[in-house]
Amino acid sequence: MNTRPITIERTFSAPKEKVWKAISDRNEMERWYFNLKDFKPEVGFEFSFMGGPPEKQYKHNCQVTEVLPGNKLTYSWRYDGYPGISYVSFELIDLGNQTRVVLTHSNLESFPSEEKAFAKENFVQGWTDIIGNSLKKYLEA
Repeated sequence: MNTRPITIERTFSAPKEKVWKAISDRNEMERWYFNLKDFKPEVGFEFSFMGGPPEKQYKHNCQVTEVLPGNKLTYSWRYDGYPGISYVSFELIDLGNQTRVVLTHSNLESFPSEEKAFAKENFVQGWTDIIGNSLKKYLEA
């Protein structure tokens, strides 16, 4: 079983403050990420959203587990009605007028392997698109 987390790193032509706002402000997040009813970058804050392939949407239940303002945001990621829990972490590295984002999604092996939507390659593809395309377009527009 492959227990290595997914790690995706991208450098954006945007200051760190703008990137932090993009990953921590609900109004900004809905412009490039998922449509969240509410979100606060506070440890213990719980939020949920729907997502997945068009043929089957899954309710994602999440809870913020770590906040280092301006630097790091981590939250748990579960699926309603399924066992398993994973963790998504955004780390920001200030490069002056650019910011490096390191996204890590760990503990994916805790999800049921028979559920094809939870396959690791689907997460790799999804995060690559979200970080590499959606976030990039939002930050560099």
